[in-house]
Amino acid sequence: MTDPEDDVPESDDVGGESIDTAADAGGVSADTADDESWTSTDTPNGSDERPSDPLGWIRWFFTTERGAVVYVRDVVTSVAAVMFIGLILFAISGLWPPMVAVESESMNPNMDRGDLVFIMDNERFTPDEAPTYEGGSTGVVPADTAAETDRTKFNSHGDVIVFMPDGDELRTPIIHRAMLWVEADEDWYDRADERFVGSADSCEELSDCPAPYDGFVTLGDNNGQYDQVGNRQISSLVHPEWVVGTAEVRVPYLGNIRLWFSGLSTTPPLDASFEPLNQEASPNTVGPSVTVQPAAASNTTQSPTGSPSHANGLIA
Repeated sequence: MTDPEDDVPESDDVGGESIDTAADAGGVSADTADDESWTSTDTPNGSDERPSDPLGWIRWFFTTERGAVVYVRDVVTSVAAVMFIGLILFAISGLWPPMVAVESESMNPNMDRGDLVFIMDNERFTPDEAPTYEGGSTGVVPADTAAETDRTKFNSHGDVIVFMPDGDELRTPIIHRAMLWVEADEDWYDRADERFVGSADSCEELSDCPAPYDGFVTLGDNNGQYDQVGNRQISSLVHPEWVVGTAEVRVPYLGNIRLWFSGLSTTPPLDASFEPLNQEASPNTVGPSVTVQPAAASNTTQSPTGSPSHANGLIA
């Protein structure tokens, strides 16, 4: 016969083991409940441990698959990439912003409304052909000089420049081609192309002739007369210090985004006082001619000479 007391220790052992196992199981469940939302997919190496230092958290930020974090990470990396590209362009161009959007048709067909144009500081890499001013290079080669060496920019002779009309920093900058470099007191009428002087028959009939100072005579590729000609001249003779930079590369259509944010996405009205360039007679354009010179009333300003000018060309 078996002694009932002999079974007691064995029962205790089994019972103790059950209690210990239950206690262990209870301990694991408590830890898991305390951190039930943290999984191995939240950690850089697929482990169940939280990052314990800043470097670990940074690594976690760039590797976790959590939806909200992935969204924030995509936004941050996109902004950083844009800023990085912008800094590279700034380092190359020496200007900020290094790209501008064309807002008129005055440079058709070589530049179109909505083009995004990369510009460079005209004093950054100066060509040998550029005229000098006060002992330094202007960095701009006008069309008459460029024609001697067959130097072209945007399908024609002469650098395309961005400048402040009449030196006014508050007005919209203009992007047109430099045609002539004239010196103070110079009678430049005989050097001018007669197609672009309007009805003037002599220097006296041009507002900036003789030249009041050293500067550039400019022209929109799609305009029928120099910017310095007529009762509604776009700008007086462009002083070298008014030049912001030279146009180097254009990217079609991308400028429309900038124009849209500026409220300039609609087609501006046309100024009937400016006639389109005669395509057959012009050596400075290619392709079809388009009527030019937007002249919304809100953009009309008065130049120092008393003749109205128009915000024409581009927006930064």
